[in-house]
Amino acid sequence: MIRNVLGSLMGLIGATAAVWSPFRAWYDGRHGRDYRIQELFTAAGITDTKAALLGSILLPFLFAALLALVAIVLRSRLLMALAGIVVLGFTVLWMVRQGQAAGSLSVGGDGEGLGDGLANAFGAGALLILAAAVMSGRPARRRDRRRDRSPEPAGLAPEPAPPAWPPPQDHP
Repeated sequence: MIRNVLGSLMGLIGATAAVWSPFRAWYDGRHGRDYRIQELFTAAGITDTKAALLGSILLPFLFAALLALVAIVLRSRLLMALAGIVVLGFTVLWMVRQGQAAGSLSVGGDGEGLGDGLANAFGAGALLILAAAVMSGRPARRRDRRRDRSPEPAGLAPEPAPPAWPPPQDHP
């Protein structure tokens, strides 16, 4: 039970960080909510056009957060891990497409290059996968054979076994 509570708490923190990350700077001061989700899957790649909020990279992170919440309610390690994979997958996909568009990715201390929103997304994905590893999940369902039998009344002797048929023959 403690493992499920700890994993659920880690999952909530990871889901929150995933949803919060597009509102932070991802690259050269541009927020993640400004990248259109279609740009990750088209040949044109990353462009300078701004995205609508629900048409941005926020959408898969909202989906991952919803998966994490369902995983917490159902105590499902699989759904929690899937939420982490969605976050990490879209983050890596964005990095590949941004690297193709910019020619290279850089990290700078003056607000240029990779930003803290990207770091939040990576941390959120890792935390969701770690939450799945920490959770113990649901207990396994086992059939108890004792429940399948009808209960015997207390204090009564069991019925004697019926005689064997055919009866044994006496041979001299």
